[in-house]
Amino acid sequence: MSDLGTGREADGSPEPASASPTTAATAVLDGPGDVFGEVTTPPTEVPPVQWAPVEPTPKKKRLWLWIGIPAAAVAVGVGAASLVLIAPGTSVAGVSVGFMTPGAATDAISQRLSSTTVVLGEGGPTVAAAQLGATVDAGALADAAFGARPMWNIAQWFGDAVDAPITLDATKADAALRAALPSRFTEPVAAKVAFNGTAYAVTPAVAGTGLDVDAIASALHNAFTSGAGSVTAPTIAAPVAAPATTEKAQSAADQLNAMLQAIGFYVGEERTVPVDAATAASWLTVTPDAAGGFTISADSAKIQAAVAGLAPLVNRPPANGTVITNSDGTVLDTSTPGADGRTLGDTSAVAREFAAQLGAGKAAFVLPVTLTPASTVTLQRLLEVNLSEQMLYLKENGAVVDSWPISSGVEASPTYTGHFRINSHIRSQTMTSTDPNNPYWNYDVPNVEWVMYFNGDEAFHGVYWHNNFGTPQSHGCVGMPNYRAKQIYDWSPSGVDVWVHD
Repeated sequence: MSDLGTGREADGSPEPASASPTTAATAVLDGPGDVFGEVTTPPTEVPPVQWAPVEPTPKKKRLWLWIGIPAAAVAVGVGAASLVLIAPGTSVAGVSVGFMTPGAATDAISQRLSSTTVVLGEGGPTVAAAQLGATVDAGALADAAFGARPMWNIAQWFGDAVDAPITLDATKADAALRAALPSRFTEPVAAKVAFNGTAYAVTPAVAGTGLDVDAIASALHNAFTSGAGSVTAPTIAAPVAAPATTEKAQSAADQLNAMLQAIGFYVGEERTVPVDAATAASWLTVTPDAAGGFTISADSAKIQAAVAGLAPLVNRPPANGTVITNSDGTVLDTSTPGADGRTLGDTSAVAREFAAQLGAGKAAFVLPVTLTPASTVTLQRLLEVNLSEQMLYLKENGAVVDSWPISSGVEASPTYTGHFRINSHIRSQTMTSTDPNNPYWNYDVPNVEWVMYFNGDEAFHGVYWHNNFGTPQSHGCVGMPNYRAKQIYDWSPSGVDVWVHD
């Protein structure tokens, strides 16, 4: 029973009632049927109140000790679960993964894919997703779903479905589709590369036919993500490329033909022993590889037959060269190119190494040789004209190597003395001159051959209009028979010294 009155001390002892005429006692009742109210009485004298003995207040039961502790444990448990579970309402590929751990979601997604089937065309045969090599990264999807939508993040509850990309194994899909619909497939014909007697030529590839795997994969994906257990996929014809395509074959043929242009045994940069195309082709084998390209290989045993005959084609003694100079030492021409001597070295590994090199696409094999350097002979040449003798002397390094009579200029038009040099060569020309005051200087001589000028209009040249050599008879030039003029024309490069003296 509750206490009555308004003046009770905090410790529960009674105190006298107030005699105020305006305030009546207020009753507060506990328990069923309690009535809460306040009554105001007229200001009359209040009769004395008899206080009933105060009963001890019953101790309240500590219900929180047995109710509160389990509730706290539940709250802690829910909070912990929200840290490891995916948000409710989350769907991956038609599979509801809400309230699941990522591991459980992974299993659910994988099982969902394995149970999906594909009908190939209306009323067509059925294949399972597993037969097509269909896979989905269920673990990554589950982890991504949990990462983006953990249970504790209420804002992510009941979000949009998560897409699930599907991958088909091309080999498995092809095998399953061929087995289910063999009539829809024709085999492609691979391109070929072969030597035709002069070069490598290509036989083009022919495409086969099959089914559009992308369309089937798309249908399977749509069924999987929508939660459907089966789907009818379109059977669309698609070309099937040959593994060895025409483009790859042409690339191989181009490489092989380039090799045929360069193939041989080299000494330095010189292709000392070329190999003809037919022989080279007999060494080579062209094989399609697993990637649809072509592999080149060479037979070292066949190469060895060529290696056995190399020595006489490679070995040679040194050949000395000859250069022509003038008195300044300037090289005017190389009359005989020099050539180093060479001796073929050890060839025991040449065939094997050349075969490996050809397989890598390199056709120039550099031989092991020992070189013997050539020497160079220097010839300082001089055309000497002796006017008093009417002779021409050809000298090399001061020694006369040939001579013959000439016709120089007459007294009225002499050949001037001095040291000169050949400055031009003219194969043939017409020589003319006119002087109205001197008939001697009027002439027109066509087809003068092997002309070499050395001093103004003075030249060495051939003469066909007289044979009186050894006697002055020209207008200042040095004339001689045509064959002799040709001899010095070829013997004397521009820059060769000329000495004219009495």
